Amino acid sequence: MAQHKLTAAQIKAFGPGKYGDGGGLYLHKRGGSAQWYFRYMLHGRRHEMGLGAVTLKKAREKAAHCRRVLADGKDPIKVRAREAVRELHTLASVTHAAFEARKAQLKGDGKAARWLSPLTLHVLPKLGRTPIEDIDQNDIRNVLAPLWHEKADTARKAMNRLGLVINHAAAMGLNVDVQATTKAKALLGKTRHVVAHTPSLAWQRVPAFYASLEEPTITHLALRFLILTGQRSTPIRFARLDQISGDVWTVPEVNLKATNGDFRVPLSDEALQVIELATPFEREGFLFPNTRKGVISDATMSRYMERRKMSERPHGFRSSLRNWLAEATDAPFEVAETILQHSIGSKVTQAYLRSDFLEQRKVLMERWARHITEQGNILKLVSK
Repeated sequence: MAQHKLTAAQIKAFGPGKYGDGGGLYLHKRGGSAQWYFRYMLHGRRHEMGLGAVTLKKAREKAAHCRRVLADGKDPIKVRAREAVRELHTLASVTHAAFEARKAQLKGDGKAARWLSPLTLHVLPKLGRTPIEDIDQNDIRNVLAPLWHEKADTARKAMNRLGLVINHAAAMGLNVDVQATTKAKALLGKTRHVVAHTPSLAWQRVPAFYASLEEPTITHLALRFLILTGQRSTPIRFARLDQISGDVWTVPEVNLKATNGDFRVPLSDEALQVIELATPFEREGFLFPNTRKGVISDATMSRYMERRKMSERPHGFRSSLRNWLAEATDAPFEVAETILQHSIGSKVTQAYLRSDFLEQRKVLMERWARHITEQGNILKLVSK
């Protein structure tokens, strides 16, 4: 079929009507507008595909693309629709969709654990506008290579999040490579970064440190409560009087790292005395409030230990407690792990093992408190 029958001058002079340029390309002029369309036969049916109000040159380029698509046995209209979807579903947009779908499962709707941070800081600035269907292992390798050995934990989290986003895209029906992150890891190789665990005091040295916390200040009391209960920083900082009933402190799920419901913490006599000393500082129900608003910051206790020229940090007291349980008691593994709110066994095991061993933990935490205060009960000294 002859092509390129029309000229720009002719098009300008044409009145209303339809004019063929050949090869299935037509111009439709009506009123003050002029629209191009492409007519073709596929599977015995005639189709017309609008090409828009573009120049003659651009219309011919679009028609040529349509003919190439037809030569491959595909429908130009459907191919264009898929291409439009591909351009619409960028890595950034699918990341947002994946996060929205998952955030109900995440602590604090994903904000508390900053689920998006590894991607928003290190990946999306470079790949966010790229259609997710175009992203392959080389793109991922290139964007994460600067972090892979120097900031291995951040790179690992970013890789993990990327894998989840790509799997979400596959569930949406997009044409993505679900093995892209696995291939990228192979290209990057094994990280040489060595994970540095939080420094901790040997359990034999904890009593001396505890005894040094002799001032009835919010920071000292918060550290004592942290050591006595074996909890992480967040539950301590957000501890409220209405969470405590008798000798049991019920930590709400929102303040826990794991998301398996609220967690009961047995309180030793020493821990109850700490609560009594902290109660006068209570504001809006919080035992350890900030001097201005809210609760003490995540860095308050760490900065205190840093000022004392200590390399250890508050989180390390969980290791101190766990080592004491292993070396100085006959606590069953399941009970010791539950004290630190660690998951035990497989998901099947967890489904059947529903005890939180509260009574056994009460005995052990009372023994831990007696060990900590073996050099004297400082609470009695400061409460006189």
